[in-house]
Amino acid sequence: MAVRQALGRGLQLGRALLLRFAPKPGPVSVWGRPGPAAAWGRGERPGRVSSPGAQPRPLGLPLPDRYRFFRQSVAGLAARIQRQFVVRARGGAGPCGRAVFLAFGLGLGLIEEKQAEGRRAASACQEIQTIFTQKTKRVSDPLDTRCWQGFRLEDYLIGQAIGKGCNAAVYEATLPTLPQHLEKAKQLGLLGKGLDVIPKGAADGEQAPGAPTFPFAIKMMWNISAGSSSEAILSKMSQELVPASRVALDGEYGAVTYRRSRDGPKQLAPHPNIIRVFRAFTSSVPLLPGALADYPDMLPPHYYPEGLGHGRTLFLVMKNYPCTLRQYLEEQTPSSRLATMMTLQLLEGVDHLVQQGIAHRDLKSDNILVECDSDGCPWLVISDFGCCLADEHVGLQLPFNSSSVERGGNGSLMAPEVSTARSGPGVVIDYSKADTWAVGAIAYEIFGLANPFYGQGSAHLESRSYQEAQLPEMPKSVPPEARQLVRSLLQRDTSKRPSARLAANVLHLSLWGEHLLALKNLKLDKMVAWLLQQSAATLLSDRLREKSCVETKLQMLFLANLECEALCQAALLLSSWRAAP
Repeated sequence: MAVRQALGRGLQLGRALLLRFAPKPGPVSVWGRPGPAAAWGRGERPGRVSSPGAQPRPLGLPLPDRYRFFRQSVAGLAARIQRQFVVRARGGAGPCGRAVFLAFGLGLGLIEEKQAEGRRAASACQEIQTIFTQKTKRVSDPLDTRCWQGFRLEDYLIGQAIGKGCNAAVYEATLPTLPQHLEKAKQLGLLGKGLDVIPKGAADGEQAPGAPTFPFAIKMMWNISAGSSSEAILSKMSQELVPASRVALDGEYGAVTYRRSRDGPKQLAPHPNIIRVFRAFTSSVPLLPGALADYPDMLPPHYYPEGLGHGRTLFLVMKNYPCTLRQYLEEQTPSSRLATMMTLQLLEGVDHLVQQGIAHRDLKSDNILVECDSDGCPWLVISDFGCCLADEHVGLQLPFNSSSVERGGNGSLMAPEVSTARSGPGVVIDYSKADTWAVGAIAYEIFGLANPFYGQGSAHLESRSYQEAQLPEMPKSVPPEARQLVRSLLQRDTSKRPSARLAANVLHLSLWGEHLLALKNLKLDKMVAWLLQQSAATLLSDRLREKSCVETKLQMLFLANLECEALCQAALLLSSWRAAP
């Protein structure tokens, strides 16, 4: 018993000293090789590493001389202690002392082995991430280039209305100068006419084969209070420009000049699950099809005597998607696996927003666009950033010192920490998990149920007051991991609610990692082997298909965002759910 207690004390001592004095993860010295401490002696700056391409890491102050022993790597320390144990054992030390000393050395050796395994896994994940980050960089879209101008409304052929919101109307459009439409535009005599409106019959598909298609959607903002100057319009509606491309404003001021000269919101980096604004410009408001019937009050008085709109407004040119998520779900009932992938796409988009310090604040099925791949699988894109929080100064922590501070758009899908916030000195609303909560509510719609935060009656819940026990149960046909995740996303307590990245990793593992999760003892080396298999299969699938299918694109996003620690957290969370009764 005494020897067992001595071994236990030795292991505890080894762990405690390791946590107190061992260097942080990163480039560490190997026994017999100089580490960061040795670099200081050669006059090199702390925090810099000599290997090319390595990322610098911050280093703390050097340890006092009396802790020089602990500057060495854990591996070297363990080896040294084990050698000294042999010497002491030969010298006839007591059994208890020898046991403590041996346990200390063995404990450090075991910890070093775990650390080495962790470093190998982290290094492999970083290499995989680097490869797929390059692969997933947005391929140059033919609609997002300088080969066409499109900085004036007169450059476009406007079709019929395809959508209307609370602050804008959206129309289909095309450019007659696009190569695929040039010949037909000449035949129709449309070149050189300026702004044209396609007749209704032509827009409804009654025209002869080969007539212009509409690859663009033009969003015309309703201008009630921004005035008629371009500067005032761009300033008032600057949130709409968050997903704008680098060249979107070249026709107005020039993108670089605009970004530097104005204290506007952040510019969002491209992501495949987030809309991209190709062109943005101000122009006179035209009388477009259906305007007098659909939004007469938003028109200038010279079109409608009681109209409140100004004569000039902002126009945004984007890709034309076939339908919204709401429209898609009215016509289609996706399978459980397909619904899981759709929810996963929203989490990927929200995670990208969070990483950029941006909160959408108006997520709903009407603001999510859908297109299908060749296999009929839907690809989701988050749009409409008019209510977003994208302030360089506050990030995701919005000071709420007055009730006049705007909290967001859709009140029904406003996260509890936002809807229950009370203004006051020093009060801050944290939006880091607010959009993630909204994804949990939208997931009910994706899986074929009514959104519990819409509607009337006893089934209707309010984000201000609901309790988790009131959330409706999902059908047994929904995978258990998805059911559990949706409930976790709708936790009122933000500390218990998973982040978008963790939630996305959980769904990735549930979709592609069933074999990995079936292992009783999940080891890092086995996880890395599985990741390498996934990488090879994804690269092969991407090369064999002319256009990546939804599953391949999702797997590439997963591998491009790969982080060892985050993946381990997701695996542990899934394991705990599966182990629960």
